[in-house]
Amino acid sequence: MRIVVVGGSGHIGTHLVPRLVRAGHEVVNVSRGSSTAYADAPEWASVRQVRADREQQDAEGTFGRTVLDLQPDAVVDLVCFTLDSAQALVDALRGEVGHLLHCGSIWRYGPTTQLPIREGGGTPAVGEYGTQKDAIARMLQRETAETGFATTSVHPGHIVGEGWLPIGPLGNLDPSVWRTLSAGQPLAVPGIGAELMHHVHADDVAQVFALAVEHRDEAAGEDFHAVAPTALTVRGYAETAASWFGQTADLHPVSWDAFREATTMEFADQSWEHLSRSHFVSTDKPSALLGYAPRYDAASAVLESVRWLIEHDRLDVAGPLTV
Repeated sequence: MRIVVVGGSGHIGTHLVPRLVRAGHEVVNVSRGSSTAYADAPEWASVRQVRADREQQDAEGTFGRTVLDLQPDAVVDLVCFTLDSAQALVDALRGEVGHLLHCGSIWRYGPTTQLPIREGGGTPAVGEYGTQKDAIARMLQRETAETGFATTSVHPGHIVGEGWLPIGPLGNLDPSVWRTLSAGQPLAVPGIGAELMHHVHADDVAQVFALAVEHRDEAAGEDFHAVAPTALTVRGYAETAASWFGQTADLHPVSWDAFREATTMEFADQSWEHLSRSHFVSTDKPSALLGYAPRYDAASAVLESVRWLIEHDRLDVAGPLTV
């Protein structure tokens, strides 16, 4: 098939586009700029690159036509964040394209009340990002049910992989946590350390998308989680990360007020957004319907990211990895 990937140069596309090429598909990557994928692969040589500013074209009402003019058999949309944008693309492709796949997020769910969360079964989303992702997923399901247009939404957890900093043990992007743990120094932990984070390697997210393309009939009208088979608690994550450097984590629970006073507003807010949700979602559905078999558990996915950052002098740590 000819597959148009919107936003294929990002985290997921870095792994998805080569997968699709290896499967024999003709791939067109639509992106706003000229940035390259996070990891090079020979398959990119056969990928057609098309530049388009989606935000501008959405405002003009022309983005759907831009995609349709590429004559795709299937479209994978990795960078859609509003219901209006998603609906406009659906309206343009309906009756013309065989399959539309959308990248959502497990933030379509609010704070956890029961674990694991199954597709569509969590608490209502909080915040604009999650609310929009949930609305898009539900719209796509209605679209398939009412018109027969095959649509699928895939909902990743906290994506990690080579080339970028993972959400860390405190639920934020503060790089100093890695130096603290690698040195065996005291680490203040907000709450009790039992809150959950559900990571996933970008290649495992790509696997779900590729399987959904391959199994269109099974994927039509469905939403799927794309996460590792395991989730990490704050305490478990910190202890595991310290052990990678031959250290023992020295964790000290503190109140959220004390935690906020000791860090920046940005990092404190990131921690609250991740840890207050405390997500752990099920992969039973993509495994049963698509044959999803994640290659990475949560810890090994994060370790690959950390190793890459250290090897490329992108992360300040107190000592070398021992694993």
